Amino acid sequence: MSATRVPDPVAVLLVEDDAVIRRSVQLALERYGYEVDVTGDGLDGLEAFRAGAHDVLILDVMLPGLDGISLCRRIREESLTPVLMMSARGDALDVVAGLEAGADDYVVKPVDIPVLVARIRSLLRRATFHRDPAPEPAQGERDTGMSTAVSTTPAALASPLEAPTAPAPPDLLVFGGLTVDLRGLEVHLDGRPVPLTPTELRLLLAFAENPGAVLDRRRLLRDVWDYGWEGDTRVVDLCVVRLRKKIGADRIETVRGFGYKLVRG
Repeated sequence: MSATRVPDPVAVLLVEDDAVIRRSVQLALERYGYEVDVTGDGLDGLEAFRAGAHDVLILDVMLPGLDGISLCRRIREESLTPVLMMSARGDALDVVAGLEAGADDYVVKPVDIPVLVARIRSLLRRATFHRDPAPEPAQGERDTGMSTAVSTTPAALASPLEAPTAPAPPDLLVFGGLTVDLRGLEVHLDGRPVPLTPTELRLLLAFAENPGAVLDRRRLLRDVWDYGWEGDTRVVDLCVVRLRKKIGADRIETVRGFGYKLVRG
């Protein structure tokens, strides 16, 4: 009888210049079963990131050699590994700069370890989630909530001389030039692949599954960031900004006072 395989521990890279904080966070995360590599310098952190295979990166904002914001940008040029920023002040400029650089989330120092662990687990769920393919619609039924068909012309109304346009597969959502593959978790814009971070992909899927519906920020925090508590809605706003840059500025519409919605056309 073969032995049960023990899952590999989650590998975390912590880049923090304060030796006391670095050691305390490392020991706390190791007690939760994480495998933690540490560095105290931004350039060393970049080297450690390139040398190892880490599941989550935790970066302090203020670092010698290469600051955390610049380090995050460099990492995003090479990888979609989840990034969690740590800010000593929780200053709005730090938060915005980190999220614009490509970070997925942030925590404020002094770090509350249970909150940090919850954020790490949420990042891991976003990075490794999978989706079951949508079921085939029953005969005579048509899902009118999603823009899954290439053509909206009913076959019954088509000209006898014209063959009706074949519908898109049920796991393929089409919004004009934007295509979202629910099975392969791939996104294409005008036929070209769009590289999205796991968080950006989950955000787009939330919109794609509710085309034309307004999604408020609190709902997105719950559904995308997996927050069971109150979170900072700036995370949502900055991720929407990043997503718009990749799929088109007009694709996601702001509904003032309410939230955002995906434009169908």
